[in-house]
Amino acid sequence: MSLEKSPVSSNTDYIDNLKIETTIDESSYSIPEEKNNKTSFFQNFKDSFKKADDDQYLDLSPNSSQLETTISANGNDENRKSKNQLLRNVKPRHLFMVGIGTGVGTGMLISTGSALRQAGPANLLIAFCIVSSFIFTTYNSIAELAVVYKDLSGSYNDMFKFLVDPGFAFATNFVYALNWLCVLPFELVASSLLIRYWTTSVNPDVFVACFYVLLMSINMFGGQGYAEFEFLISSIKLTAIVSFSIFALIKDVGGVKGEPYIGGKYWRDPGAFRGDNGINRFKGLCACFAFAGLSYGGFEAAVLLSSVVERPVAALKKGRKMLLYRIFVIYISLVIFIGLLVPHTSNKLLGGSADSDASPLIIAASNVKVYPHILNAVLVLAVLSVANNALYSASRVLHSMFSQFYPHPKLTYVDRRGRPLACLIIAAVFGLLCFLAAASFRVTFFNWLLSIASLSILFTYAGMNLAHIRFRKAMKYNNRSLNELAFIAKTGVWGSYWGVGIIIFIFIAQFWVALFPIGTAKADANNFFQNYLCVVAWLICYIGYKLYKREWKIFIPVEQIDIVSDRIIYDNSAIVEEEEEMNLRIKNAGYLKRIQHFWC
Repeated sequence: MSLEKSPVSSNTDYIDNLKIETTIDESSYSIPEEKNNKTSFFQNFKDSFKKADDDQYLDLSPNSSQLETTISANGNDENRKSKNQLLRNVKPRHLFMVGIGTGVGTGMLISTGSALRQAGPANLLIAFCIVSSFIFTTYNSIAELAVVYKDLSGSYNDMFKFLVDPGFAFATNFVYALNWLCVLPFELVASSLLIRYWTTSVNPDVFVACFYVLLMSINMFGGQGYAEFEFLISSIKLTAIVSFSIFALIKDVGGVKGEPYIGGKYWRDPGAFRGDNGINRFKGLCACFAFAGLSYGGFEAAVLLSSVVERPVAALKKGRKMLLYRIFVIYISLVIFIGLLVPHTSNKLLGGSADSDASPLIIAASNVKVYPHILNAVLVLAVLSVANNALYSASRVLHSMFSQFYPHPKLTYVDRRGRPLACLIIAAVFGLLCFLAAASFRVTFFNWLLSIASLSILFTYAGMNLAHIRFRKAMKYNNRSLNELAFIAKTGVWGSYWGVGIIIFIFIAQFWVALFPIGTAKADANNFFQNYLCVVAWLICYIGYKLYKREWKIFIPVEQIDIVSDRIIYDNSAIVEEEEEMNLRIKNAGYLKRIQHFWC
């Protein structure tokens, strides 16, 4: 293989730094014998806060708490070896349900009401279709890199630094951490809005306090049972979405007793678009992009979790198919049914009045006995699940960022349970903002968190696509073949260009709507900073890093991109042979097995 153009290593270094896999990882490990430990539960819990020993990462005993080790471990060979062994603890069913459930939270189930009120059902549907297109291309792009660099402790957060630019990586990691820090109080505030459906006499902070303590308790006990908990809650959320879709279809065609036929009534009156002229209607579409982006926040968890199964390549290919189902069966169908059953002029929609209900799903089912209460209970569980994931993710993203840019021992401290304690405390303190739920300005505060979170995640998605583009350019420059990749993006590098283009368009559209709100031609500074604060924070971090490091290049030159270190080369012939064997087994399998393989 020719390496003449590689600037980062000689042939010897290339062999030393590069791992070549001739088969999809089929290694096994032995489970150490269980030790007779008579230490009390309290003592074990107390000892768990002690600093993790270096040899702890070499313990191959499979337990859920070691899921954290994959994030906490450093990038040396021993930790990578341990990481590969430990990742096999999560089962495919977890990957499937968590991948679907993480995107079904406040953004989809509650905030769509505010988007519907501002823009109308047609604009909401158009925005979700456009955002869904780049979400699918982004999944393909980052999935390709996730397999190539599956041993990086920080996953795609690390890739930005050596594939795009260190300044871009710092700013993007910062706003990505900010995203999860905002999502935590955002979801807890949303839970208080849902509780208002049952009672308004009790101070919302009472419920927020109970939920906050619950989340802290779960995370203080580490990752034991984390996968099963998320699997259970995600299963409930999926069941609720499917049940609502069936109910909505029946109600729309007049199948609910005592309810008239609706059809497309609300698309005609008050109309499919909100706004008295074309400019305001288009502004409504632009405003919906932020809501749609927030709704998809967390879909990348499926890419991260794909590496925890025994065959990550097969899991990613299955995840790509599941993402399509998720887009059409869950997101698009929900948006359509919400637009059919709830008029955008309803004052019950979020932000429509001081006493507005939190979820358009509840509004749609309000005339049916019992079911709205069941649905609201599921929504509470849904937002708590996302809040739990936000607390967990925020602490790990902060730890990854500190490890890359400011590896202070106290900030990167990891205890024996794999908890990054300092980062967990930072996330917990930031989560105290949730106690503003009882304030009179709770809806405004809710919208602030929504705007910050929705735009923050777009920087990360842009980084994923840029990293893929830069990786492909470096591969071409160094005359590397795509046969070295175990997973190749179906949408190719042009899909990544599409993703970057759409994200840039969304930022421009959001800038326009933020500066000139819907219904006015005058600039509004307060509205601008309320909706565009995340971009300002990203620019400050990016420019500040450039000034501090005195590095003025926008991108790392393609000839300087290191595609050697930490990259895994796969044997294409072995991959093709394995796929042929798999296809042969499916062909000779039973009828039901072939149907399952086709659809799943």
